[in-house]
Amino acid sequence: MPVNSFETYPMSWRPSRREIECRAQPFYKALAAQLMADIENGKILPGTKLPPQRELADFLDVNVSTVSKAFRYCSNGGFLTSVVGRGTFVAYDAGMNVSVAPDRTSLIEMGSMMPERLAGDAVAALVAEMMGDPSREVFFQYAYGNDGFYQEAARRLLEDVGVVPEGPVLFASGGQNALAAVLSTLFRPDDRIGVDPLVYPGLKSAAKLFGIRLVPVGQQKGEMSEDGLSYALKNHHIKGIYVTPDFQNPTTHTLSEGGRKGLAAFAQRHGLFIIEDAIAALFTEKPMPPIKTLAPEQTVYIFSMSKAILPALRLAYVVPPGRLEEQLSSALYTLNLSQSALLMELAARLIVSGKCGALLALRRQSLRERNELADRILRGWSLAGGAEALCRWLTLPEGLTGRVFEGLCRAQGVRLLGAEHFAVGTEVPVHGARLAIGAPDDRVSLENGLHIIKKVLDPYRT
Repeated sequence: MPVNSFETYPMSWRPSRREIECRAQPFYKALAAQLMADIENGKILPGTKLPPQRELADFLDVNVSTVSKAFRYCSNGGFLTSVVGRGTFVAYDAGMNVSVAPDRTSLIEMGSMMPERLAGDAVAALVAEMMGDPSREVFFQYAYGNDGFYQEAARRLLEDVGVVPEGPVLFASGGQNALAAVLSTLFRPDDRIGVDPLVYPGLKSAAKLFGIRLVPVGQQKGEMSEDGLSYALKNHHIKGIYVTPDFQNPTTHTLSEGGRKGLAAFAQRHGLFIIEDAIAALFTEKPMPPIKTLAPEQTVYIFSMSKAILPALRLAYVVPPGRLEEQLSSALYTLNLSQSALLMELAARLIVSGKCGALLALRRQSLRERNELADRILRGWSLAGGAEALCRWLTLPEGLTGRVFEGLCRAQGVRLLGAEHFAVGTEVPVHGARLAIGAPDDRVSLENGLHIIKKVLDPYRT
């Protein structure tokens, strides 16, 4: 029997033992299922502090270990987050759809991180050339990336961002695929990775898939601080760090040279892995030094082609530390079996022909024009990013949350994503929204979408 009387005792969650026992599962799994259902149904709100485990165990008349296992099960599913010395909380994005795939309705799409459509004449000409090649049948077979031509092209592009691979470049079917391979290789369920408090949703979904927990790292001036990293290491025992150093998604922050050196030095001192997601490394004509060059044996470098060059190129180049090459190569083989020879050939020809550079120049020019439009229409609002950013980060006025703003914009015909989609931990560090300025089909749609956003914001102007 419970030790205490709970008739008038305040508890943030009072599950019914009878309802739990009706589930045909071990008690801890049934308790976890009840908790997740109550979160998804809105009975327990994001940010709610759950009862202490001993208190809940006493309430349900079960062992503390049963509650601990249930909480751990929910944490691995992304529903809960724990803070040392403070307790267990409902994750701020619990119950939200982690998918940020584009909406194919009549809404103006500004939620998915898609680049603007560019004229594909140069690409079409290369494809026609490939189809006229006497050996074109090989483009429809399996490919494994060890071909000298593909390796040469990959190295040439990586050198443009300052990475000179010591060993072979590994190939993945896009950045998300590479990320899944890295997580499955370097980490185990219940491991923890230090991340920015607002982070790329694709990492959140991949971490959830593998039961890996994401820990928000304390910041100074928008960058992981030494104190924040030390706290995460000491109290959460993080095994690695994930970072997008150029135009971070969603905040658009570019990591300073000092910040890069600090992350590299910390990882080297403590034997941590760094996952460097270089999705936006080529958006600027003068890329900053990659972290990979500062801590080569700690860093897995991922360069994805689709956002910077061409969305159809679902291809990523991966440069691991030498000691992890075999493991990561095996993981990529398990996930993919092989790559698309057609895409690998097209990517290689784009690079060695110089047409990749021309596409990048067009991409940068289109970004400048779209960002100028955003700056003009949303003048006076806090809009982070700049001329070369694929998205902009809008800090919302006091009293307006990302979730509410997202709903208001959607009601007016614009789909964007509020801060809750990106938040990690017990709270949203700042109320804001990500505006994917490359996603609308054309400049007219973008302009219309920005005017709608301004219309929604105007009543909150002080």
